[in-house]
Amino acid sequence: MSTQTVYRLASRGKFENLQPVQEPIPQAGKYEVLVKVRSVALNFRDIAIAKDIFPLPVKENLVPCSDMAGEVVQVGEGVIDFCIGDHVIAPVSLIVLYGPVKDEDHSLGGSVDGVLRQYIVLPAHATVKLPQSPHTFSDWAATVTTAYTVWNAFYGCQPLRPGQTVLLLGTGGVSLTGLIFAKAAGATTIITSSSDAKLNQIKLKYGVDYTINYRTHPDWATEVKKITAGQGADHILEVGGVGTIEQSLESVAWGGVVSVIGFLSSLMDDKMPNVTFQTLAKGAILRGILAGSKQQLEDAAKFIGKQNLSVPVDKTFPFTREGVISAFEFVASGKHVGKVCINLD
Repeated sequence: MSTQTVYRLASRGKFENLQPVQEPIPQAGKYEVLVKVRSVALNFRDIAIAKDIFPLPVKENLVPCSDMAGEVVQVGEGVIDFCIGDHVIAPVSLIVLYGPVKDEDHSLGGSVDGVLRQYIVLPAHATVKLPQSPHTFSDWAATVTTAYTVWNAFYGCQPLRPGQTVLLLGTGGVSLTGLIFAKAAGATTIITSSSDAKLNQIKLKYGVDYTINYRTHPDWATEVKKITAGQGADHILEVGGVGTIEQSLESVAWGGVVSVIGFLSSLMDDKMPNVTFQTLAKGAILRGILAGSKQQLEDAAKFIGKQNLSVPVDKTFPFTREGVISAFEFVASGKHVGKVCINLD
């Protein structure tokens, strides 16, 4: 029987616990496809799980990671929408086809084994065929969580409109994907970072309209109001969490949307922000985003392919134990500008 290399977290707490093991290559069953994984993209969620700081339940002896792009190499009985050779991606949750993501049930790399392996069997109904485009497998792997999370934030509630202003926190994959989508939608864009070098890089590469260094301007909400002539931002991608939510709510326009996506920051002191009053005072929508549905992933992929949008891949690593651990360490260091991928070929 043929075997494949699979990475498992025998125990959580440190990246060195990522161990390659040999396991049988599975076969596609009825209504399933076997996918050869070509590239895997990392998220902060993967770092949190490996370091055992993720707040939700995690499967023991987990195969980590949720985002991959690959090629169909076997089609199971009853599958009519896929052929051998099709390039595909899959949503993090294999059971949420449309509507809201309710929890971590059946989420790759969390409650079920993920994609850091050479081959994976997927339900055909939960697999997304990629459009023809010049994008690489790394590009597409990097769009999975970022693209449909951003699509959900911009179009899952109150749609982003041309001429509106979008505020993006930090220079990670979600924020840069949000920047790219917002620019393509005709919005004015503002992005924050603690690094002038990163801000200059993003301005040159992605054409962001305005940048704010939040170390130079710790009261960055004031800078947002200056840029917007006192109006504030119509959409905010809030990836910081409790440490930044107060400033985000100060920055949001009347009736605007703050999409809470991440939990990267912590409180600077023991004072909790008055989220209830701030939201009420602005008539704002404060909305939690748990990634997106398969339908939103399909919509985002079509948008990327049709517009031939650039994808924020910062660095790639090889599918060796040294390469895998280095990729996790690089993301954990916060030095990346965009997405980090592990390439299998």
